Amino acid sequence: MPPLPWEPLAPPVVEPPVDVAPPDAPGAPPLFEPPDLPPLLLAPPLALPPPLPCGPLSAPDWQDAATKAAETNRKTPRPTLALMFHTAAVGRFCSEKTAVAVVLGLLATSCSEARNLGTSEPHGRLPVDYRNPVVLANDGAYDNWQGEYAILLAQSGGPPLAGIIVNNSSAWNDLDANIGGWRDLVMAARDSGLRGIPDPIASVGRPLARPSSGRIDETAPNRSEGARLIVDLSNSLSLPYRRLVVVTGGRLTDVADAYLMDHTVTERVVVVSSLGTTTSTGGAMAAPNGEMDPWADSIVTAQFQFVQVSAFYDQAGDIPSSRLSDLPTNSFGQWVASKQPKIWSLQVAADQVGIAAVGIPSFVTEVQSVSAAAPVGAGANAGPDLVADPDSRSLLVTHNQGREATDRFRQLLFDPSTYAR
Repeated sequence: MPPLPWEPLAPPVVEPPVDVAPPDAPGAPPLFEPPDLPPLLLAPPLALPPPLPCGPLSAPDWQDAATKAAETNRKTPRPTLALMFHTAAVGRFCSEKTAVAVVLGLLATSCSEARNLGTSEPHGRLPVDYRNPVVLANDGAYDNWQGEYAILLAQSGGPPLAGIIVNNSSAWNDLDANIGGWRDLVMAARDSGLRGIPDPIASVGRPLARPSSGRIDETAPNRSEGARLIVDLSNSLSLPYRRLVVVTGGRLTDVADAYLMDHTVTERVVVVSSLGTTTSTGGAMAAPNGEMDPWADSIVTAQFQFVQVSAFYDQAGDIPSSRLSDLPTNSFGQWVASKQPKIWSLQVAADQVGIAAVGIPSFVTEVQSVSAAAPVGAGANAGPDLVADPDSRSLLVTHNQGREATDRFRQLLFDPSTYAR
């Protein structure tokens, strides 16, 4: 290409001296040129919020996930309000640049997720469901299927099993034999490929004594192993919208003892108990289980959100003799086969109604809001009466569908895929 014709250079224009600006710090070029807006409108770039826990937790790593979620919640006590404040501050930029719109979209998604997780409605008629971590508390290992229900439900999206507390009672007074039975159950389950099953712990603590003043906070605590476990697990696993559930099939001593050790435990725990009977005016905290520690009954009903399950079913139909040949050929099947003849024929012995009420949404069919009439007096042989109270957070389960529990139990027990998850 021929060179352009030469032209003389124009004379230089003399500019007045100016201060030389320092060089820009090294870094990535900006995504966009900010518009000419007043200085107050230029907000700093937003930091994305920490990831939020999503979906049901699954064994075996659900406990770590719940712990991290709880830690995140404690560090940012009001995440929704903080996010909404920044959203309002930068909202005017959405129409200016696409990059800001993307950031705001992510923030809006996070806010929506936080609200959905925090206000999620329970599935079923109770304030807790199969997404809540549970701790079992019971005495003997052979009179009902509470432990087996809890272990099997935990394998298939049911309540994660966080702990097992074993104590004694008038019916099962040998604590060594009780903890031995529960350990054999857990070993059989683990040997068969079932996961997420904690070691049972023995809890030593006598029924609580009512102080002469009748004041709950003057009660001498046992500081039992079970109470300590409830406090510790509620601190590590409970979330404001999904609290730890203690499912009892015996006396309420360890639960009440947890309150005496740490009053704030009531903010993190819901108690669901297989206990007592229904009455014409509400319920009675009597046999089964309510007569074992009347003063503990008074403490729990006065301080905790409490669900009394007083609707039972015929547990003899769960695994009849005709179905023993259908049991899986593994250690868990052998355990169930050896235990089946020992199951009590009494319907009120079916402590598994507590875990079924939490883990099977269709099990509970009728509930009533109740509260305790008053703490029991000295020498009481049963816990307080429960009376109808529409303003109470505590509930009395009056009717259930036992067939729903039996069908779910059999389906999980006989299905080979239960042991290969």
